[in-house]
Amino acid sequence: MRALIETFDGPFKTALDRYKYATRYGDADEAAERAKAAGHLAGLEAMLEGRPYLFGCRISLADMALLPFVRQYAHVDIDWFRAQPWPNVIRWLDAFLASDRLQAVMAKYPQWQSGKGGVLFPAPDTGV
Repeated sequence: MRALIETFDGPFKTALDRYKYATRYGDADEAAERAKAAGHLAGLEAMLEGRPYLFGCRISLADMALLPFVRQYAHVDIDWFRAQPWPNVIRWLDAFLASDRLQAVMAKYPQWQSGKGGVLFPAPDTGV
């Protein structure tokens, strides 16, 4: 599990950044970087065959670590992504996108503006 997370936090994330933000990298070949990242998704496709999560029937640390990266990758060009031969990855991602878990952490708040009241968040519980 740790090796998979390290791969997605390393080589996959590097390819994702160079694909998503190709204009920031003078030497980036957007199509080549997209293909590099796609190679990693092919591995996930096989892992998800016949099961809802990467390591079985229960969500794991690996699922939670990888899903945000895959979400970013998918949303660079969602139509292209959905046309790929990754039904298991797409199902896995769609379940995450529709989950209460994601909705809870992605709550939208009004943009802060000077002179206007903002959203006050409670102080974190330090356990002291």
